[in-house]
Amino acid sequence: MIRQFFYRQFRVASRIQWALARRLTPAGRLVTGALVAAMVFGPNTRLTVGYQAFTLLFALLAIGAVCALALPRPLAVRRRLPRYATAGQPLTYHVLVRNPSGRRGAGLSLLEDLEDPRPGFDAFASTPEPEESGRNWFDRKVAWHRWVWLLSLNRRLDVREQLLPEVPPGGETEIRVDATALGRGHVHFRGVTLARTDPLGLVRALRHVPAPDTLLVLPRRYPLPPLALPGVRRYQPGGIALASSVGDSEEFMSLREYRPGDPLKRIHWRSSARVGRPVVREYQDEFFVRHGLVLDTFLPVGASEIFEDAVSVAASFAAGVRAQDSLLDLMFVGPEAYVFTAGRGLGQLERMLEVLADVRPCVDRPFSALQQLVAERHHALSGVICILVAWDAARRTLLDHLRALGVPALVFLVTDGTGEPPDEELQAAGVQRLRRGRIAEGLAHL
Repeated sequence: MIRQFFYRQFRVASRIQWALARRLTPAGRLVTGALVAAMVFGPNTRLTVGYQAFTLLFALLAIGAVCALALPRPLAVRRRLPRYATAGQPLTYHVLVRNPSGRRGAGLSLLEDLEDPRPGFDAFASTPEPEESGRNWFDRKVAWHRWVWLLSLNRRLDVREQLLPEVPPGGETEIRVDATALGRGHVHFRGVTLARTDPLGLVRALRHVPAPDTLLVLPRRYPLPPLALPGVRRYQPGGIALASSVGDSEEFMSLREYRPGDPLKRIHWRSSARVGRPVVREYQDEFFVRHGLVLDTFLPVGASEIFEDAVSVAASFAAGVRAQDSLLDLMFVGPEAYVFTAGRGLGQLERMLEVLADVRPCVDRPFSALQQLVAERHHALSGVICILVAWDAARRTLLDHLRALGVPALVFLVTDGTGEPPDEELQAAGVQRLRRGRIAEGLAHL
């Protein structure tokens, strides 16, 4: 009940803060702050002249608000977005603005309207911020820092306000928009807001123009040195029809009589008609390198930032694998177990990065689900790259199981400097540590 009360107050306060930041210019916010100060200190008219300042400031804001009642004329807006953006990197896109009215559009600026970053109550109630355990009792109960952290987590794009040049009647113009991708995932644009400042420069008139769009922000990626990944070629049951030049591809060898269990698609119908019985094509079996990229999605409490770094490490390996040389199976557990395969013409590595852009922590399944997923596919894997977000008995069991199955593993543990296992224990288990803030340095020394 208390958590719901504070959640509702935070939603209302965030909405008011957002609306005032859009409606008031920096000068208008300064005048508003001075107005509040004059209201606090001005009631006693015999000791201060604050009431006079209050009257003047209130009149200025009132005049600006009345002028802002005249909304800007609507303009047609269309974006030209890049295919992808990358978390932590700046990006540029262009906006085409057309004036369908008979009057010129001047003195306007453009604000992007993105999706609401305020979290739902379930996320607010169940997702502690990383530093929450060290806060005092009051801060933990009120959870204001949690609210601010979740807001920042949901803001995936920072877009600056853009001034529009004058658009003549029936004309159009194109502007360049500079932005910064803050976090991975889909960015949903709801539209744009056209803003025009009143003559006093305090209050802005706003008009919303619908212009829905979507931009995918891929995870941050780090450069990798040349790696000799573990494992050798393995037999791929059933073969892969689109196998390319490396390895023993599916190659036609001969014709033979049909045997029970042969797939119908391999029947050579012309030869079967000539000899009067089913004849099938026989192919050479396929052997090539296939690696598993295993991402640990089972987070300890407060490890959200560790998980983001783990996803970035996984994306670095996904982008660093030469698609023509091997197959790569991305394996993780969410609402269910997922396997995405790329390489050798079977799938695009860009698609794997898209999957990683949207992967979320698993909250309702045990870690054993990941171990079972890897064990079911071990017979086809040349080796495994494991990226872990914690170190405990369940993770040790996974690595022991891989060794027992004879699957070589390259294992990384992402840590943040708190509660870390000793180096000796990790070295004995064959685990390499990657510390937050030094991920690129750790990968460069592989």
